[in-house]
Amino acid sequence: MTDRIALDGTWELTHFPQGTREPSGPAGLAQNGPRRIPAHVPGSVELDLVAAGEIPDPYVGENIRLLRDLEPHEWWYRRTFPSPAVKAGQSVRLVFDGIDCFATVWLNGKVLGETANMFIAHAFDVTDLLARGVDNELSVRIRSAVLEARGKPLPGAAHAMATNWESLRVRKAAHMYGWDITPRAVSAGLWRSVALEVTDPERLEPPYWSARGLKDGTVRLAVRWDFSTPETDLSRYGLRFSGVSRDSRFSRTVPARFTSGCEVLEVPKARLWWPRGYGEAALYDASVELLRDGIVVDRRAERIGLRTVELERRDIVPGGGPGEFLLRVNGEPILCKGSNWVPLDAFHGRDGTRLRAAVDLAADCGCNILRCWGGNVYEDHAFFSLCDELGILVWQDFAYACALYPEDDEFLAEVRREATAVVRKLRNHPSLALWCGDNEVDMFAVNLNRDPNRNRITREALPHVCGQEDPGRPYLPSSPYVSPEAWKANQERPRGDAARGKAVDSMRLLMDFMPEQHLWGPRDYFKGAFYSGNRAPFVSEIGYHGCPNVSSMKRFLEPDHLWPWKDDPQWIVHAAESIPEGGPYRYRIKLMADQIAEMFGRIPDNVEDFALASQISQAEAKKSFIETTRSAKWNRTGVIWWNLIDCWPQFSDAVVDWYYGKKLAYWYIRRAQVPVLVMLGEPEDWHCALTASNDTLRPASGRCTVSDADTGEELWAGDFEAPANGTRRMGRVRVSRGEQRMLLIRWTAGGEEFGNHSLIGSPPFDLERYKGWMNRIATLPLPFDAAAVAR
Repeated sequence: MTDRIALDGTWELTHFPQGTREPSGPAGLAQNGPRRIPAHVPGSVELDLVAAGEIPDPYVGENIRLLRDLEPHEWWYRRTFPSPAVKAGQSVRLVFDGIDCFATVWLNGKVLGETANMFIAHAFDVTDLLARGVDNELSVRIRSAVLEARGKPLPGAAHAMATNWESLRVRKAAHMYGWDITPRAVSAGLWRSVALEVTDPERLEPPYWSARGLKDGTVRLAVRWDFSTPETDLSRYGLRFSGVSRDSRFSRTVPARFTSGCEVLEVPKARLWWPRGYGEAALYDASVELLRDGIVVDRRAERIGLRTVELERRDIVPGGGPGEFLLRVNGEPILCKGSNWVPLDAFHGRDGTRLRAAVDLAADCGCNILRCWGGNVYEDHAFFSLCDELGILVWQDFAYACALYPEDDEFLAEVRREATAVVRKLRNHPSLALWCGDNEVDMFAVNLNRDPNRNRITREALPHVCGQEDPGRPYLPSSPYVSPEAWKANQERPRGDAARGKAVDSMRLLMDFMPEQHLWGPRDYFKGAFYSGNRAPFVSEIGYHGCPNVSSMKRFLEPDHLWPWKDDPQWIVHAAESIPEGGPYRYRIKLMADQIAEMFGRIPDNVEDFALASQISQAEAKKSFIETTRSAKWNRTGVIWWNLIDCWPQFSDAVVDWYYGKKLAYWYIRRAQVPVLVMLGEPEDWHCALTASNDTLRPASGRCTVSDADTGEELWAGDFEAPANGTRRMGRVRVSRGEQRMLLIRWTAGGEEFGNHSLIGSPPFDLERYKGWMNRIATLPLPFDAAAVAR
């Protein structure tokens, strides 16, 4: 058995510019060191400095820029602890679940080793180094990531965004160097738990559970196992595999013919794990037990789900086939609707305090998928366990984003080591649906006119690891992925504009072939040609800007900076423009103002109306993106909008701000992602099509009415039926394209009442008139407080 003893809690922390002191290890630092402050583990150094009064809150005003002066610092953590009781034959490991990132570890003055990767755990055998009769002293020195990067030369092919070159050889979350959704905060710290693990000589390694097939309700469940023992004779050993989920059980005991093996179990009448809306996310309490003479000597228990998952992907063929990008779970096609999952906090030591609330928001607003974005860290078991329980699929990018990374053998070895650790850690979670090599690296290569299929990280190292460690789960090289066929076809087609001396956007041309896309483009009116004319079946990034609530803005903007918006330095900083020398993201405030002007024909002259107008345009946009997907089911198969919740106080595409203030978009999305949705299309031939989309595995039926928000006139009423996992055209509502109207939709399904609305007409709309409409929209089923929106 393994006994885990936490070393979390209060440590000591000291820091100084790297290179200004040369302590001969922890002893030298203790004799002649700077002031020590309390540090919390798990945590981040910046949060400890705030708690000690050394720096102001980085999330207020322009304070985030003060962190730049701390980037060249080194950080020393220290604590003492008593030795655990250890029996003969047992071993003790010191485990750091997350060190950020270049560190040296000492125990009782002796170097245990080095770390250089924040994403994975690091363990050291300390069995023979623990003190007897006195406390042990544990010290960790974390060196400056920006200074360490200077000693790591980059190849000529490497490339990055302007502020991110330092990150290319450093296995640290890319967003920390500055992004359009995060401030520059090149943090450091013991950001996940630290513990001692006392293990017996006879022990199981974590097993690998995988559903290999499903037929007539029976699941073939494979269990791949390994164990250790000092004994040479295995005849006394056996393994017992068991699981239970309500009235469904399985169990088998086998002799141990070797210390590794695989057992395939058949589970008849299995209770299947389904994505949210498609059925119950059934989980089994499963275990593998190591037996000696029939007595349990070690046990590995966890919750697993029985399900199969497949990705069907085919390029778009211009003038021919529409392409395909479809996830199937248990053989059924899944209409994916959900959010991109970005950092929970700019300082990852605080992630755990925000996790449950954020996942609950995703479930509450109807998400059945979350895409874990590649500029982030890998989430821990707690995140995936919540998604397992709630039936939320997880698309997991590997931690590479928007750059061309080194591809030499040394870097590829680290890629493989990291990926192996991550895949082995997470592969038993049924919510995990897809491994993806990176975020937008293929696009980055295309924009430099390089063939992304020569990328050794995503075409060689990562698929090899996934194929070896998790062969049953789909792997996608990049998001969006540029296949060899698409690259070749795009290169071979004529460039008419180029022949006339005009610039050609290679990526825009290439999008004609790509079935999964990130739709950013000009960010103009959300029903414009860029959005309405797109042919991709699956959109895995799409967003629209909206202010936080004014009450939230007052918490991070100083009073003199709350208004006006234009050219205000604090508004600019909180558009993720936190780099003192200037960066590429200050356009985002003006973009938000332009989107307001596009929809309402003017920019309001006060902060309350500005915030509300921005939230209305954002909410209508995201609602439109979801309904465009659902009304065209199965020609369209998924939309993953950007994004659920902010990682710090900012002006962004998120629908919940950092203080958990829900924007109007949250409420509109919550209605648009219900399992059975009734919606109106755009006017054609004097009418709008009324469509029911059913994202469940049972037929749906009910009663529906459509009325005018201004007059109350009933424009359509009738019964409807929608086939299981399909759509049905219910009828047409007469509307003129030249009118500006708000139509309210009410329906019943499964004994519950639901509501939706449809904004008819072309901008500009009148903001005051929309405020009146919003009061009526708010009273529909799944109501919200219209008076509180944006306040």
